[in-house]
Amino acid sequence: MKKNELILPFNKRKIINDPVHGFISIQSELIYDLINHPYFQRLRRIKQLGMAEFVYPGALHTRFHHALGAMHLMEVALNTIKQKGTVITDEEWEAAQIAILLHDIGHGPMSHALEATILNGIAHEKISLMFMMELNQIFKGKLDLAVQIFSDTYHRRFFHQLVASQLDIDRLDYLQRDCFFTGVSEGIIGGDRILKMLTVHEDKLTVEEKGIYSIENFLTARRLMYWQVYFHKTNISADRMLIQIIKRAKYLARKNNEIPSTSNLAFFLTQKATLQDFYEHPEYLQAFATLDDYDIWGAIKMWVNHKDKVLSTLSRNLLNRHLFKVKITEEKVSKNFLKEKEEKILKKLNLKQKDVKYFLLNGVISNEAYLSKKDKINILTKKGEILDIAQASDLPNIKALRKIVKKYYVCWLTY
Repeated sequence: MKKNELILPFNKRKIINDPVHGFISIQSELIYDLINHPYFQRLRRIKQLGMAEFVYPGALHTRFHHALGAMHLMEVALNTIKQKGTVITDEEWEAAQIAILLHDIGHGPMSHALEATILNGIAHEKISLMFMMELNQIFKGKLDLAVQIFSDTYHRRFFHQLVASQLDIDRLDYLQRDCFFTGVSEGIIGGDRILKMLTVHEDKLTVEEKGIYSIENFLTARRLMYWQVYFHKTNISADRMLIQIIKRAKYLARKNNEIPSTSNLAFFLTQKATLQDFYEHPEYLQAFATLDDYDIWGAIKMWVNHKDKVLSTLSRNLLNRHLFKVKITEEKVSKNFLKEKEEKILKKLNLKQKDVKYFLLNGVISNEAYLSKKDKINILTKKGEILDIAQASDLPNIKALRKIVKKYYVCWLTY
């Protein structure tokens, strides 16, 4: 038996056929048990790209797919790093795989779309850590090291960089996976080559100099995927309509209106859930552990016939894909434009002035391909020097990718 290979009970020796990476094997009994836990199985019912299927009908993959794919890529990365002389213990090997497997376990329904709505802006990473701590208790401390790696408290920092950095396993999987399921070829990256170029130098995750062009392609592809998929105007429209629906439902529920939904969705519609609430009251995490996309869609189907005109109109339009019209500009939308649309909506829907905000909204989107002030992507030169990719690259577009590009949008309902 090779080092880092564990003997699994026969009934836990599973091979998963993944459309993106091929066959994925489960590496330990603990990982098998974590995958089969209800907290993790919930990810089957949360789509990776939220509302992107309204643009790309094939974008139906889930957080469950992504987590398994990331776990597989972590194994590939660890193999590469170990072969280049970095010592990795069996405990570290398993813990790193668990950390990436569970990195998205805290995502709520519809992925990022409702992160700032149902939970008042609590980042999913915070909830992921809470789930990991809970699972660590259930599995009697076997996740101690995985928790340290995830929360960046383990002394060998490159493990955390593999989980969360600007060149992490998370991004290497979701870019390839999202590209595959949307069919957007501009997002193709040389994932296999990037993984083979990884190495560790002075406890930092680095990329060998000969892999520099693959990193350049990775950063360019990431920016393109943001404009063509994540910030596609139809995706923005569907996201914002969904957010407006939940905001209206929360408003009505807190005014003691009857809002039919599952019990745990009703809990978050009526409660102002804060991070402190999650820390102090276990029932918040338990309620959240049951929420998925089906709670949202089931509720929206019921809200189509709600007596509240705002809620029923928005719900019906989203179900029938009658989305907001969207305009994306380089400059802020003028007040005159907003006033004109407001008057038309008021006249068409016969609304109260205060309710127009549900049908007319504007904001800003930011595309950040590479932030060199954060955890940098380090290139290990042939001379043994470590350089930021922006310094090491001879292509001017890499330096340009450090610029945060902002665009403005306005959404409004048309008939």
